[in-house]
Amino acid sequence: MSEELRDEVEAINSIYGDGSLVPADDDAGEEVYVLRLPGDASSLRLSFAADYPASPPSVLATHHSSGGKRGAGARDLALFRAALGEVFEPGAVCLFDAVEDFTRRREEDDADAPEPAPEPEPEHRAPSPAEDLEAFPPADWTASEVVVDSKSTFVAHVARVASPAQARHNVRSLLASDRRFRSATHNMTAWRIRGPGGASFQDCDDDGEAAAGGRLLHLMQLMDVWDAMVVVSRWYGGVKLGPRRFAVINAAARDGFVRAGLVEEKDKDKDKDKKKGK
Repeated sequence: MSEELRDEVEAINSIYGDGSLVPADDDAGEEVYVLRLPGDASSLRLSFAADYPASPPSVLATHHSSGGKRGAGARDLALFRAALGEVFEPGAVCLFDAVEDFTRRREEDDADAPEPAPEPEPEHRAPSPAEDLEAFPPADWTASEVVVDSKSTFVAHVARVASPAQARHNVRSLLASDRRFRSATHNMTAWRIRGPGGASFQDCDDDGEAAAGGRLLHLMQLMDVWDAMVVVSRWYGGVKLGPRRFAVINAAARDGFVRAGLVEEKDKDKDKDKKKGK
């Protein structure tokens, strides 16, 4: 496996969730992988040549059709092949861009389908001006390990929050507290909050790093993190990371959530169990 493919496998699984890109069980000496497309789309079998990314991956077939809908597998296969042909450039990894382009094409294809009647949304009380100006206590930030990758520096800060107003206040306070954060190339944020009466709030901000805030919010959903927020700061070092940057951003956020005690570090728990069994 080339280093580029190894990095891309890690990036795809970090962005879209574990198991999104895995080796095929019947791998017969080739780099054959199963790609699980986002949402309820199909899974596809992809073959990577030894010189990838100099040459594009081959889309062999559908591995699993989306939602059991008739014709959906063939449609997803055709859409992904078209997306791959559109984004591939020799020498550059392409799966992230292909998946994003596929998602756009699929949404456009679904646009003409009849939509079910929308369910009435619960009425949410809009924050009052006084609430926005409310003086919150200083945030108890937990910092992740600082990550340096190809001259870019990443660090996440995690805090518990009880309202969207508090989350916004915390972001402003963090930036005001240290000019290093104000000088960061990007300060990407996401939060998820359970409100009164069964209401919930979630939001994110890319701060110029396209799709990064949404990926952080998706990570919080996968990890089932509530009543918390994360700010991942990046200082760009002049070397483009490509889609690998999303893996680094998510890894910093994940480390912050673990250090803040919001989730259990499953890998360490497994290692402890193995040691006990010896």
